[in-house]
Amino acid sequence: MKHSEVEILDAKTREKLCFLDKVEPQATIAEIKNLFTKSHPQWYPARQSLRLDPKGKSLKDEDVLQKLPVGTTATLYFRDLGAQISWVTVFLTEYAGPLFIYLLFYFRVPFIYGHKYDFTSSRHTVVHLACICHSFHYIKRLLETLFVHRFSHGTMPLRNIFKNCTYYWGFAAWMAYYINHPLYTPPTYGAQQVKLALAIFVICQLGNFSIHMALRDLRPAGGVLDWLCHHDTVPPSGPLLPGGLHPDDHLGQGQAPQLPEGVPRLPAPAHAHHPLPALNGIPSPRLSQPGSCPPAPVSFWARSGNHCSPASGIKPACPAGLRLSGVSFGGRFGAQHTKERGGAWAEGPGGFYFF
Repeated sequence: MKHSEVEILDAKTREKLCFLDKVEPQATIAEIKNLFTKSHPQWYPARQSLRLDPKGKSLKDEDVLQKLPVGTTATLYFRDLGAQISWVTVFLTEYAGPLFIYLLFYFRVPFIYGHKYDFTSSRHTVVHLACICHSFHYIKRLLETLFVHRFSHGTMPLRNIFKNCTYYWGFAAWMAYYINHPLYTPPTYGAQQVKLALAIFVICQLGNFSIHMALRDLRPAGGVLDWLCHHDTVPPSGPLLPGGLHPDDHLGQGQAPQLPEGVPRLPAPAHAHHPLPALNGIPSPRLSQPGSCPPAPVSFWARSGNHCSPASGIKPACPAGLRLSGVSFGGRFGAQHTKERGGAWAEGPGGFYFF
């Protein structure tokens, strides 16, 4: 069997880092990374990004060498992704922190509220209920990380964990400080408000868990959907009420870790939304009525009152409730009309108006 040769260059300096001979044509990028690590142990496979072009996309670990557009000697470009950390470790760290931090405020450890409040307990039932709900949420997340989520990428850059933990841990401390404060006052509307908040919290938790399970079952392990579980579809916390049940996750929807480079995105929807209506030669309803203008070989009709004529600059009457001066299309839309009349659409009696 004929073997292949692989030359690995630095993507920035074009310096030759490694030359691999006798590489099997069926070798995957993951296997090539392991061979590269033998000569450069400081760059373990998770740190490596191999690509066909210095500025191109990273090759997937499952890509096969002989199926790539390379000859018998393949030139690959290496880029260091930096220190990496396991996604499981990231999630466990992010979720264990708020659980521990909240309990510090709940038990009022020293140097938080003053010495006379050290290890005291709140007299309000809602404060204890809030602690139970907060702890339940993060225990649920820890268990989901271990037993539910399937991760589409093995690692993420180590530097990102500091940003993520600052967000989760910081919000947990902020909420816990006020909820467990010795001067905390109960909800304005009493037990009814607390019960309503608790009911919404339970509904959100169940919805959140069901979404996580649904995303897990949609695709097998190795898919991108488990990253979305980290960016909750259903808010997992209760409503922001004075009863002590406060959300944190929906306040940082843009804070979820970004998809690592090379992880495939979700496919585009089959019927993407477009701001312009589809005008595929469908006549305006009024043109088919008795006494209305017959179709003519022009690209659009101008409408004035109840009469229509080929476009000749006639400005239509204002439909009720709209201040428009434009054209109601009954035929094909030409690009030149966009330049002539701007680009704004509105829907009124008789169809869509372009003005």
